[in-house]
Amino acid sequence: MLRTRILTALVLLPLMLAALFLFPTPAWAVFSALVCGLALWEFARMVGFSPLRNALYLLVSALMAAGLWWRGGVTFLPLHALALAFWLLMVPLWLKRRWRAPSGVAAAILGWLLMFPAWFAMLDWRKVADAAHARQLLAIMALVWVADVAAYFAGKAFGKRKLAPAISPGKSWEGVLGALIAVALYALWVSHMGWMMLPLAAWQWLLLALPLTMVSVGGDLLESWFKRCAGMKDSSALLPGHGGVYDRIDSLIAVLAVSNALRALAGW
Repeated sequence: MLRTRILTALVLLPLMLAALFLFPTPAWAVFSALVCGLALWEFARMVGFSPLRNALYLLVSALMAAGLWWRGGVTFLPLHALALAFWLLMVPLWLKRRWRAPSGVAAAILGWLLMFPAWFAMLDWRKVADAAHARQLLAIMALVWVADVAAYFAGKAFGKRKLAPAISPGKSWEGVLGALIAVALYALWVSHMGWMMLPLAAWQWLLLALPLTMVSVGGDLLESWFKRCAGMKDSSALLPGHGGVYDRIDSLIAVLAVSNALRALAGW
């Protein structure tokens, strides 16, 4: 299993970096839409969509994405505010009360609320197909990876107090603390390197990165809860050794949506 996991990562990471740094804007839009679309397909399976209904759902979603791309993207601030409210207010409440995943139209809307803001963020953080904008998006994405790795090793070494045993028994508060420390160091390094094209001092970037770490944890727990409700171990078997696409980007979609919403609402 570990060997398969490593081999899959060795294929996926260079592919992602090549797309991020080399693809022109239209190709990047299609590539990132494909990633979010695969995760959306997996989410629809979790909430019980039949294969036919899922295919129609993806078709409608693709047409919506194409229409939004054709009109030049989305800059409607209330949509960013909605994404922010969902991740900062609704998701913590959802996890606390352990609401089951919805079905029907409500599930379709929830899927769009999960995936479309993340896709918009992939386009907005990389508005221009150059190395500077690619590094900026990579910095946001790497924050999630740093948090995940640090939480895993800190939890393995020191984990005693369970974070959410009814949702994801393997996660601990010690793991979260390890993630926060690692992200704090990472945020200072990113600020020193000048990767973020934002008018923020190092301490301001630090104050932004730490809440984003908690958002990352929320995204992970939310998908874990959806899987538990559906009786699934992985969102799919698309990625050998890793499960599904949604399994890989559950934290990322949350951080992308929130970071981009904050950027848009602040006028950066």
